[in-house]
Amino acid sequence: MRVSDNTNFGVVRDSLNRSRSRLENLQTQNSTLKKLNKPSDDPVGSGKILEMRTDKVNNDQFQSNAKFAQSFLENTDAALEDLTEVIMRAKEIAIGQSSSASSTPETRLGVAEEVNQLFQRAIGTSNRRIGDRFVFGGFQNNSNPVDAEGNYHGDDGEVMLEIGREVFIGMNIPGIQIFNTNPEGSVDQVLLENRKTENQNRESPPTQNKTDDKNSEPLRRLASEKFGEKSDIPNANIFDELKSLRIGLLTGDQNAIRGTLDRFDELLAKVVSSRSKIGSRIQGIQGNITAMERHNVTNAQLSSGIEDADMTQIVSDMAKEETIFKSSLASSKHLIQPTLLDFLR
Repeated sequence: MRVSDNTNFGVVRDSLNRSRSRLENLQTQNSTLKKLNKPSDDPVGSGKILEMRTDKVNNDQFQSNAKFAQSFLENTDAALEDLTEVIMRAKEIAIGQSSSASSTPETRLGVAEEVNQLFQRAIGTSNRRIGDRFVFGGFQNNSNPVDAEGNYHGDDGEVMLEIGREVFIGMNIPGIQIFNTNPEGSVDQVLLENRKTENQNRESPPTQNKTDDKNSEPLRRLASEKFGEKSDIPNANIFDELKSLRIGLLTGDQNAIRGTLDRFDELLAKVVSSRSKIGSRIQGIQGNITAMERHNVTNAQLSSGIEDADMTQIVSDMAKEETIFKSSLASSKHLIQPTLLDFLR
């Protein structure tokens, strides 16, 4: 079979193009340090790389959510620490002024002012905010959750953040669960339920007027009717107890002063329980963050095994391919027949 000059030219051209293409690919891998630079290099490996990158982006967002929730809970714990100090100091005052042997009208009037300052401190702590969100307001962020009289105007909403795939955690504890020992039977809970009912039935006239909000006895009766057996459990409210202690000091009512001691113990236990809950959530968040960091490291190792180039192999292959390319150039002149220009020299 006769081999034409055109065939020889095609063979030489194809051989040189293939060798040059392989050399260019090796040079690209050498410069990028990656053996996968486009999906066609390894379609299956490229798909796995994209999945792991998407997983890392999701994990980064989960970590961001977790760190925000951790910061919010830590600030909540700091606020509860302030409330703990308020309750403990109020209890110390109540113990010191609960008997006539240890107190006089003058001393009671003096510490009554301190109790008032404790009340104001508790109000300020209850209205603490982080950024644009109140710590104890639940979902309500338009106004202070506690007014100057100690009435709660927030709600019982718990903000849930996703800190992992299908893993949610509450980043706040509503104030109604902290300021009351029995939230379900508290006056604040009745007010919350009334507000919810009014929001759902705005066309109907409200069942409670503004003066009723300031009168606790009708609301307690309403709580008893509304919650049944749950409201049989006595409820202690931190603001009400501070008010009772102050009134008892001003009036010299030692029975009222002594009556606050047990309720302060209950409130202190409630705050400690809330702080324990926050500590458990923070520990869970930290464990979740650690797990996601380990997962990211594992993904990075798998990705490196698929995507990163072996530089020793790359350098060796480049040297070999350069030799092949030079050999192809040298041997091509024997395949190409002399042209007319060779005879015209």
